[in-house]
Amino acid sequence: MPFFVIPYPVINPVLVEFGPIAIRWYALAYIFGLILGWVYARWIVRTNALWGATPRPSAASLDDLLVYTALGVILGGRIGYVLFYNLDYYIAHPFETVAVWKGGMSFHGGLVGAALAVFLFARRYRVSGFTVADIASAAVPIGLCLGRIANFIKPELWGRPTDVPWAMVFPGGGPLPRHPSQLYEASLEGLVLFVLLNFLLRAGALQRPGLVTGVFAIGYGLARITSEFFREPDPQLGFLFGGATMGMLLSLPLIAVGLALVAMARRRRKTAS
Repeated sequence: MPFFVIPYPVINPVLVEFGPIAIRWYALAYIFGLILGWVYARWIVRTNALWGATPRPSAASLDDLLVYTALGVILGGRIGYVLFYNLDYYIAHPFETVAVWKGGMSFHGGLVGAALAVFLFARRYRVSGFTVADIASAAVPIGLCLGRIANFIKPELWGRPTDVPWAMVFPGGGPLPRHPSQLYEASLEGLVLFVLLNFLLRAGALQRPGLVTGVFAIGYGLARITSEFFREPDPQLGFLFGGATMGMLLSLPLIAVGLALVAMARRRRKTAS
């Protein structure tokens, strides 16, 4: 038992209720993540200094990209969670698959859904899919940060037992103090990755389509694997083998794809204005 334990700041997961309608922090994290990401993406495409001569979509067209990615993230995230994390339960309770308000979203599934949305958008507007993916990848950490904070508020996805001074006893997590791993993920997958990608944008990375997407994939994969060492594995899965978790295993191919994208982008000639 640690000498110091930070009290968990109990926050009602429901912000406000109107009769049977409840507005939850969890839902607001997705909504504001998408909206703030859209605003940031519009700034990116409007800032000529970032692009050189690289063709890019118009700021107005990003309204459609917002709709495409919202559907892709929500559908992909939910389907991914059902398939990768709790398939047996949802086979037994099929109507629960649509109950997204109860939680249960997979980042890796949402990423696949978002990638499909990017492909459809790029095909419709006849722009490079790598360029659209770069714009989206630069904005994704905003939503990741808010989403992990929502996990902390809920609370869910808490950390493993620990004796560090900032440990917390989470409601529903038993009597042991635990790592606030949701905040670790909000910092690494959100703030740190956002700053890194913003630095790359300003350094001209958008002039090598695919580079930002590749660095995002590598950065997220490494951040997620690091965080998994502090996060309690999903109870229905536990540790898979050798201490690995599902989050770790799903991040490995993401890192591999990221490395391939970076290698391809570096071979492309940098465009000049």
